[in-house]
Amino acid sequence: MRAPGFWFTPPDRPALAARLLAPLGALYARATARRVARPPDWRPPVPVICVGNLNVGGSGKTPTVIALVQMLQAMGAVPHVLSRGYGGRLEGPVQVDERAHAPDDVGDEPLLISAFAPVWVARDRAAGARAAVAAGAGVLVLDDGFQNPALPRDLALVVVDAGVGFGNGRCLPAGPLREPVAAGLVRADMVLCIGPDVMRAQFRAAWGLDEVPLVEAELRPLAMGMNWRGLRVLAFAGIGRPEKFFASLRAEGAELLRAEALSDHQPLTEGLMARLEFEAKALGAQLVTTEKDAVRLPARFRAQVLAFPVRLEFAEVTKVEEQLRRLLPE
Repeated sequence: MRAPGFWFTPPDRPALAARLLAPLGALYARATARRVARPPDWRPPVPVICVGNLNVGGSGKTPTVIALVQMLQAMGAVPHVLSRGYGGRLEGPVQVDERAHAPDDVGDEPLLISAFAPVWVARDRAAGARAAVAAGAGVLVLDDGFQNPALPRDLALVVVDAGVGFGNGRCLPAGPLREPVAAGLVRADMVLCIGPDVMRAQFRAAWGLDEVPLVEAELRPLAMGMNWRGLRVLAFAGIGRPEKFFASLRAEGAELLRAEALSDHQPLTEGLMARLEFEAKALGAQLVTTEKDAVRLPARFRAQVLAFPVRLEFAEVTKVEEQLRRLLPE
């Protein structure tokens, strides 16, 4: 499924489709408001950090979770990550084991994050939190779940992609929002805006957000000794905004001969990969994908596809560190 273009028209000039769907968007907003007003199912004895968003689709939550986990570990904390396991069949609670689990079991994002910290997949967030605490978690990091009231939050971050902002500012299906911006930011401690300098400036100008602390960051390629300059590539990605990945490859100097934009979390079937392999050979190109997509590759293609790793770099990391230290015991 692709997000419709009218979701991203200027808020002050909504498309006809957005205006027609506005009554349904209002119903969706009311349903979300009722859900988030419910009391928590359980209060863990350890700090809870929520990394969520107001938009549907990708905004940079996974690299944010990885960055926070690494910062917490550097402070001596023991973070465990809780995920719903989108795209996986297991209801949990189950701890992700990259040697035993596949994306069809637990989802691709939990598999990727499990290389950095213990990850628990659980449809029931409270049950997942209990399992993580019993296993020694000193801090719980919620991957998504900003609109799920099962656990209280000691720190709530709303992640936004500077390139799309909050779209047309309307709720599903009239726009990309899970809840109205004002209603969501009341529960947020911080907004994390991710994107290049120019896009972040445009986001600030468009949305302001003076009432919530704004932290800025950018996704930067992880070098790992790889020189992308001049490399002929066929790139493919099944993430929220594949064009961000393609732009990053071009910025690193890769010669992008073909870019295949897949749906978010789209399965990388043998048939799809065989087609891409054939096209890459015909072009004399190297297959390249994102880290998140790489965990979904069929076994026989893993040695043929290069992953393009990125990491989140905060513009003012001390602001985030101060918030994290506030949660940790002396």
